[in-house]
Amino acid sequence: MAGGTWSTTDKPVLPGFYMNFRAAATAAIQPGARGIAIAPVRGHWGPVNQFVEIVSEANIADVYTRAEENGATAYSSLKLALLGGARKVLAYRLADANAAASTVTLSDTASSPVQVLKLDAKYPGSRGNDFKVTIQVNPVESSKKDLKLFEGTTLLRTFTFVGGSVQAAVTEINGDAGNKWIVATKLVEGNGTLSNVSGISLSGGNSGIADIANADYLNALAHFETQDFNVIFLDGVSDSALHSSVAAWVARIRNEGKGVIAVLGGSSSDDTAADAVSKATSRSAMLNHEGIVNVGTGIKMSGNSYSSAQASAYVAGLIAGQGLSESTTYASSPFEDVTRRWTRSEQEQAVRNGVFLLVHDGRLVKALRGINSLTTLREGQNNPWKKIRTIRVMDSINSDLQRTAEDSYIGKVNNSEEGRLALIGACKQYMQSLAQAGIIEAEGYDVYVDTDLTPEPDQVFLKWEARLTDVMEQIFSTFIVR
Repeated sequence: MAGGTWSTTDKPVLPGFYMNFRAAATAAIQPGARGIAIAPVRGHWGPVNQFVEIVSEANIADVYTRAEENGATAYSSLKLALLGGARKVLAYRLADANAAASTVTLSDTASSPVQVLKLDAKYPGSRGNDFKVTIQVNPVESSKKDLKLFEGTTLLRTFTFVGGSVQAAVTEINGDAGNKWIVATKLVEGNGTLSNVSGISLSGGNSGIADIANADYLNALAHFETQDFNVIFLDGVSDSALHSSVAAWVARIRNEGKGVIAVLGGSSSDDTAADAVSKATSRSAMLNHEGIVNVGTGIKMSGNSYSSAQASAYVAGLIAGQGLSESTTYASSPFEDVTRRWTRSEQEQAVRNGVFLLVHDGRLVKALRGINSLTTLREGQNNPWKKIRTIRVMDSINSDLQRTAEDSYIGKVNNSEEGRLALIGACKQYMQSLAQAGIIEAEGYDVYVDTDLTPEPDQVFLKWEARLTDVMEQIFSTFIVR
């Protein structure tokens, strides 16, 4: 999809729909899908360098398991994102060059046994090292054998095949739609019959976590550009160099028309340090972009503490899961507490300096104010650019416009007065739907041909006028005593 921003001195070359947002001009056509988050994760199981759609906690356990030891992050990160409200999370497992699948070779029944069958875990990871295999005669039909696959003492699957045949075992294992754990390979024919074994373990599995580097995350970002999503988060990583790279990436793809928001955070030590406020505000100053949200507080849940970098998964889910007429301001959470309670004056510093806080108000933990890390406005921006809701609305409008323009207008409609009127009519109809949904003000919106610019024969310049609505965030009252 070609699109993005444009300027009068730097018009794009590719065909596409280019939107130039200004502080006094915003707009929108048929709302697209909302609520998709994306994240790189580390795990001891699951496909590597592939996207997996996660829609439930059970889904996470099934794909990546619940294991969190030795650097694994998949379960907690994805769970927090779903807890925040994301409709779907696209998970992408990272692994270093040491990643390997567990394996075992099995022999035939010859007097001089030959290794005839190789079993490999379906995915790289240390989980496969807990797999054990037993082969025995089927207790009901002696002409058949059972290959039983255990994880520890838990029976995962029983594969029954005829006559102990190597080929029959391979066919049964690989053809079983319910087999999510191993792959069988016939090495040689041998005497054609598998030998019985009891509790032989697979070994050599490596999760490939120890040497994952920033470069692996950056490589993942390149793949992320091929997907449709709204919000990105990292799996608890607080490295400032990586954050800078992510911020630059977000700025670039937003300029290219892909409206995404990244949610980042700091380490547990930064969250609870004596100068935690300074660390959080400095992080926002470094990021300083409407497409980046900087979480400043860690959280506590079910007796566990999570850093603000880990809590960013929840905030990402919260942002992705809300409707365009909603705000994250004062959104309640399921957490027991935050790892550091900021004082009133510190909270004011956070709001002024682009830090997204979760606060404990004495009853529950909730988001303080729905702001991004933008602190220094650029040309054409004003204070609403600091609101997460404003950016989400503009991103959604831009996405809807690009999709509709490409589906129904670009390359399909003559650039005549009639064609331009049809385009403008569709745009106004969409703006009406936004007004009815309370996303823009019902009065005063308009879209028309921009006559200040001279187009080429295949170009149309439009101007949009609309006022975005906002939610009540500050209520000022005067109580008069008589």
